[in-house]
Amino acid sequence: MEFKKENTGIITQVRMTSTRLPGKVLKEINNRPLLDYHIMRLLKTGFEIIIATTTNQSDDCICDYAVQHNIKYYRGSELNVLSRFYEAALKYNLNVIVRATSDCPLIDPELIKLNVEKYIILNNPNVYMSNSLERTFARGFDFEIFSFDALKEAYTNARNDSDLEHVTPYIWKNKSGKIEFMHIRQEMDNSRFRITVDTKEDFDLVKLLIERYKADELSYSKIEDILDQHPELVEINSHIGQKGA
Repeated sequence: MEFKKENTGIITQVRMTSTRLPGKVLKEINNRPLLDYHIMRLLKTGFEIIIATTTNQSDDCICDYAVQHNIKYYRGSELNVLSRFYEAALKYNLNVIVRATSDCPLIDPELIKLNVEKYIILNNPNVYMSNSLERTFARGFDFEIFSFDALKEAYTNARNDSDLEHVTPYIWKNKSGKIEFMHIRQEMDNSRFRITVDTKEDFDLVKLLIERYKADELSYSKIEDILDQHPELVEINSHIGQKGA
């Protein structure tokens, strides 16, 4: 099956019950929820956006947001996020899936668009592209690109809790034996920077970046330049550890 833009979509997982910062996606900066920054940047890619949330009553507000902003959404399992992605991709007839997460409000649309266009040209369902396995970008610009075939293989065969919760480990551990890796890297290693939002300190940093530097209007490289030039900003959340997959 030929890869096409119209069968390509960005699925972003969103829920209110974050363990370290509950309700973070609706915490506001300049009277806009974090989720709004995330979605508005993703929309700039020009690809279909699908919010994958849970069936929990607490996530009704996420669905309300999707309806208000004319964004497609799917409700599935809270813990089996792999099934949530698979079912969302199936419902919306996607052949190419970009995985994003709502804790990345400053995710870069041009970086995603450029690499999705490369992926579509390759037209190879065994290719997995990511800028997070061999990290050179700041944490918070993370995305993965893979085929529906690879997602279906994972959905059909994955059994352990980590594979189900984190969506793609079955794919990037190459448990099928078919995967061809394309790592998205940049020349400068900025992996020490953290602009994902998982804690209050993370939120405080992103709030400063948006309010003081209008980071929501900037490219990933300009945001990384700001962090490089202002070590006091990096210090705000430098002690925060990332939860493992």
